Amino acid sequence: MRQQRDVEGIARDTMHFILEVCRSTMPREFAGLLRAEDGIITEVLMLPGTESSSRSALIRMYMLPNMSIVGSVHSHPSPNIRPSTADRIFFSKTGDCHIIVGLPFDEDSWACYDRTGTPRRLPLLDVELDDYEEEWL
Repeated sequence: MRQQRDVEGIARDTMHFILEVCRSTMPREFAGLLRAEDGIITEVLMLPGTESSSRSALIRMYMLPNMSIVGSVHSHPSPNIRPSTADRIFFSKTGDCHIIVGLPFDEDSWACYDRTGTPRRLPLLDVELDDYEEEWL
């Protein structure tokens, strides 16, 4: 399995799932954690106890099962997709791929940042998610 820094992209279907969840939770922020398989983000974990409001989201990291994550995703209920100071602190503790999604929650309204809050490239990849799901059966 590749290291966190070796994430090459995110599955387009996974991003579409994220965008739909962001739309459906408006005006509250959405927050989740990201998992990758073979260098591609394919899963979003939503932990029990996560709290959200129109101003913030709080993930209870102690609820994370014993599994690796490569970063996080959360929404901003505005077009602003820059990380806040609180976002940067969280990023520094949870991987190297952190996605922020803003209005209008489409393929052009998100950005990815590394653990320091610096923008990083994260291409959308057309992959078959069934290939990854079979490994869990």
